[in-house]
Amino acid sequence: MQTILFLCTGNYYRSRFAEHLFNHLAEKQQLHWQADSRALALERGVNNIGAISHYAKSALAKRGIILLDEERFPQAALLEDFQQFTKVIAIDESEHRPLMAERFPEWLDNIEYWLVHDIDKTGAEEALGQIEINVMGLAGGLV
Repeated sequence: MQTILFLCTGNYYRSRFAEHLFNHLAEKQQLHWQADSRALALERGVNNIGAISHYAKSALAKRGIILLDEERFPQAALLEDFQQFTKVIAIDESEHRPLMAERFPEWLDNIEYWLVHDIDKTGAEEALGQIEINVMGLAGGLV
């Protein structure tokens, strides 16, 4: 089984949506891949409520992906995450490249970057729609 790690700032909204959507598609398409997700700056999400953003949860439900009540809380990225995952994708290059440079400089140019902004710059529907397009393209390329 090969693995993908999605990174965002707080592991609460964008990366969690990407993780669950990818795993749903991988199961449907019988891909031998599994996704997980982590935060690059978990401390910035101190005001987040619950385990996962209601925007992500709602968008997943609209796509027929229902999460369990015992959904895990956000987790911080660790150095060993970069070493163990087959592929690592940071959701927003403009936001996450500086965090990678600060916290994991040796991996700065060894991961893939997308360009999907957080809720302060892009509405949830648009951002999650772009993530969906990116995840579908990714899954389609792994067949």
